[in-house]
Amino acid sequence: MGWITNRRYAWPILVALVIFAILNAAASPAFTDSGNWNGMLIGAAPFIITAMAQTAVVMSGDGGVDLSVGPLAGLVNAFIASVLVPHGWTDPVSIVGASLLVGVASGLLNGIMVAVVRVQPIIATLGTYLAYQGITLEMMPMAGGQAPDWLVGLANSRGGVPGVLVLLVPPGVAWVAFECTAFRRNLLAVGGDARAAYASGVNVAAVRIIAYVIGGILAAIAGLVFTAALGSGDPRVGVPYTLSSIAAVALGGVALNGGRGGMLGSAAAGALLFLIQTLFTLAQVSIFYIQIMYGVILFLALTLNAAGERARRARMALEAE
Repeated sequence: MGWITNRRYAWPILVALVIFAILNAAASPAFTDSGNWNGMLIGAAPFIITAMAQTAVVMSGDGGVDLSVGPLAGLVNAFIASVLVPHGWTDPVSIVGASLLVGVASGLLNGIMVAVVRVQPIIATLGTYLAYQGITLEMMPMAGGQAPDWLVGLANSRGGVPGVLVLLVPPGVAWVAFECTAFRRNLLAVGGDARAAYASGVNVAAVRIIAYVIGGILAAIAGLVFTAALGSGDPRVGVPYTLSSIAAVALGGVALNGGRGGMLGSAAAGALLFLIQTLFTLAQVSIFYIQIMYGVILFLALTLNAAGERARRARMALEAE
């Protein structure tokens, strides 16, 4: 019961997720067909993983945000299709290892700029956002290349089990393992009040750097998902997911000024954004209106998140009196 109670922040988004799943099933009976589950999960996976990539960074506080999440995923996708595979590095150890190293390097770069050099997170990650876009276009000016067969195979189901779960389940299990350590407690402490956390002996800079490294690793995994789904490279595939990841974090009950929330709410909100997009597509709504819808959702998510945080602080102030 304690595990459920500690995640009350995610209850509203989980309820909304169920509601939109029902709406999708009502709009299209094929939605509940088990034969479609693999394709649906492949479509939802980038929303879920990029939302998770944004979560630890936002939880670390001090205006934490990683605008480079989407471009980093696209960079990994292009790196695999235009560099690794053409040079014969096609085995799983090489592909996954190199991709994760890129994610770790990006996380360290962002984390050091924010936690050590003290550059504002939005400025630091905007710089890497633009840099990754440029590097990606230099490696792959247009869509093309080829993914290794084993990675493309993850886009297929085996025995009715979606192959992409191989990329989705490990991050979730790893985060649950992280929650069993002192890291999550320190992350919430740093996000809630960095000075108080520092006074309590928490290494604030290390916690924030690790948060950005976690984000980089998850963004790299999103790049693997893109590669599996496309079977090739696309230099622009990851960019749109930066804003959706921020919207998912805000919708998922994570306090944008840090100190509250978790991966469950963000992942559920990422899946919700996919279901909303699917519902609009089933209703044959123009892609332009879907983009407008994303903007409206982001605005509402930020507004509701700020209102909820003000209400929480007011309640805590009353309890303290």
